[in-house]
Amino acid sequence: MITIVSGIPRSGTSLMMQMLSAGGVPLLTDMSRIRDQNNPRGYCEWEPVKSLFRAPEVIAAAEGKAVKVISSLLPALSNRYQYRVIFMNRPLAEIVASQNKMLERLGKEVPSTPVESVITSFERHLDEMRVWLAKQRNIAVLYIEYASVLEKPEQIARTVSLFLGKVLDVKAMSGQVEQSLYHEKTILGLQAKSV
Repeated sequence: MITIVSGIPRSGTSLMMQMLSAGGVPLLTDMSRIRDQNNPRGYCEWEPVKSLFRAPEVIAAAEGKAVKVISSLLPALSNRYQYRVIFMNRPLAEIVASQNKMLERLGKEVPSTPVESVITSFERHLDEMRVWLAKQRNIAVLYIEYASVLEKPEQIARTVSLFLGKVLDVKAMSGQVEQSLYHEKTILGLQAKSV
């Protein structure tokens, strides 16, 4: 079985990878993307995943491990394997704010596309992914809200442990959650930066 942590970038995938590692799940990561101010604990990425559409068999290296695969790459997964996908959800206004803030910190230009258009595009993408995932017989999916991880980390850790069918260190997993790293929040539908 291959464990996949997925979602739109900045949806909490790195945190979930860190939780899995603390719980006792081996990660497939090359640490090619080093930690920075946008992700002080690291990204937990594996570079070959980006080639899935050209070489879907690279995923074989993740057998018995957890690997991060962004949602847009999920349809490229080889159907020769069984997957457990932990799909991270986060309010889209927060994701857009977080992505833009990351670009600013990196000194890159923030796209001029209206936020509403970006959110609409993300909504369409997520709808397509949910439909596609529901049709895959070799994929089981657990959808997790990022806010729930922050509010009740131990409960979420137990849920993940049950989903994976593994005895994981729930306390160590919940210990990875650090509220201070939650920078962009939505309050009553309005985006606000936390202090």
